[in-house]
Amino acid sequence: MSTDGDTDETASDTPESEAISPYTLQRKEASETRHAFWADTVADRVEARDPEEPIVIKGGISPSGVPHLGNVNEIMRGYYVAEVLRDRGYEVRQVFTADDRDPLRGLPRTLCDLEGNLVDLGEVDAGALGRNLGAPYTDIPDPFGCCDSYGDHFATIIQDSADAVDVPIELVSNTELYESGDLEDITRFVLEHQDRAREVLSQYQDKVDEDYVPFNPICEECGKITETVTSVDADAGTVDYRCTDMDAGDQTIDGCGHEGTATLREGKLPWRFEWPAQWQLLGVDFEPFGKDHAEGSWPSGQDVARNVLEIEPPVPMVYEWFTLEGEPFSSSAGNVILVSDVLELLEPEVLRYFFAKDPSKARDFSIERLDQLVDEFDRLEAIYFGEIDADEDEQAFAERVYPFVVEEPRKARIRLPYTFAAVLGMTDDPDLREEIARREGHIPDDAPEWAVDKALERVEQARNWARRTGNEFDYELKRSEIPAHDFDADTEAALAELADFIEEGHEPDEIQGEIYEAAKRNDVDVGDFFGAGYRLFFDEDQGPKLGPFLAKVDQEFVIDRLRRER
Repeated sequence: MSTDGDTDETASDTPESEAISPYTLQRKEASETRHAFWADTVADRVEARDPEEPIVIKGGISPSGVPHLGNVNEIMRGYYVAEVLRDRGYEVRQVFTADDRDPLRGLPRTLCDLEGNLVDLGEVDAGALGRNLGAPYTDIPDPFGCCDSYGDHFATIIQDSADAVDVPIELVSNTELYESGDLEDITRFVLEHQDRAREVLSQYQDKVDEDYVPFNPICEECGKITETVTSVDADAGTVDYRCTDMDAGDQTIDGCGHEGTATLREGKLPWRFEWPAQWQLLGVDFEPFGKDHAEGSWPSGQDVARNVLEIEPPVPMVYEWFTLEGEPFSSSAGNVILVSDVLELLEPEVLRYFFAKDPSKARDFSIERLDQLVDEFDRLEAIYFGEIDADEDEQAFAERVYPFVVEEPRKARIRLPYTFAAVLGMTDDPDLREEIARREGHIPDDAPEWAVDKALERVEQARNWARRTGNEFDYELKRSEIPAHDFDADTEAALAELADFIEEGHEPDEIQGEIYEAAKRNDVDVGDFFGAGYRLFFDEDQGPKLGPFLAKVDQEFVIDRLRRER
């Protein structure tokens, strides 16, 4: 969601009788009206307003740089509320604004092409971006040369991300809303009520004096957005301006000094007015947003809506951000992952499940521990189909959420355990992968072909995960033939004892312990004994933690290989 550079220097709350808390899920009454799924609680609040159809759910983003997984939070939170309302019989639109008339205030260190490949700024025409600081995103050339503009490039990636997780958003360009004249009447209304607008905004920003005008024209000379309006002719729909410097964080973007006239289609409202203007124009009934807006833009937004535009603000909901590997998402620091990247590692339904969790709780998205997320999803699915026992809360959550997460509930589906799929990914032979999965009981004899094909897709995803993280599954398992080796009699005896131990049936940690004990009993150096195992299975001198690894591979193969029989 855009902030357009506005600050919260003197933020204050609207009167308590009018203010709407965005902490919808944290409020006392939310716990009193208990739902298995948080989106039902939000839908109750929307429905209580007796909204006209179609109900409009909105999100938004300023396409200033890499649209990463964290930006999809807003799309997915809106999606679940939309799905619940559709389930209740309502017609719903989910719109998502690209706030692409915002000015470029700084050079991002990292960008990405339409395929999701991250590149440093030095790999594109950084000079072109630097020359366009202060200009609207849609007036800046696409640094990759594939889209109409910088703004269009990154808005396209947002649309592609929504499509990839099957969320039907209607992407709306702010630039188009201004250029088409859709926002013109609302902009004129704000300018006709400048005194009222200044009075409201002064409660939230220090830099609002008697000369402040809530409109930012685009300079016809240099193409930059300026904040200095010298006169307004609301009837004619024009403003006179002077192109002055713009503060952009710790730097200043120089204005060219040009004096000119702009129409109301040749500029934009400041963010604190633009957001409520979007609500009015699009008829927004509900909008989720991050906690930064809950403390900043939301208090002023609802005040502007009521006391300037004379409309009722939508039902709000604040969501907690989530982190990536325990750290905030950051394009400049390279701590980002795109939806396209994630979907190379797991199924779309697993990613949708991640966003189905309670948005009022902060969570971490960890690629390193992705197997745990997949296991959680598999458990949700098994609970839904009554295949495992669960407590009442888990059962209710699964029954309510699972149909929203998958395209179609199909009991005959097959899910290979993620780490087992990673083991299968150690071999390239698709027939061997299926053979092992069947032998280990993960694919029933009567499984339909579609279910088998779908199950085996997870093998490539788990393999990609192993390679991306370099974990214990990132090795090539030598299954077709025994690698060349030369073991002494003591090592062979220890390997035989380890094979017997595994054949008896033991847990991973017990197998790891037996590796040490078998080496000691046969007077074999422990390091050399581990090396013998790695040689037999990988034709390498090192590898993953051997005991847990051997426990995940099909037992018959492990025993035969330790005995050097195949």
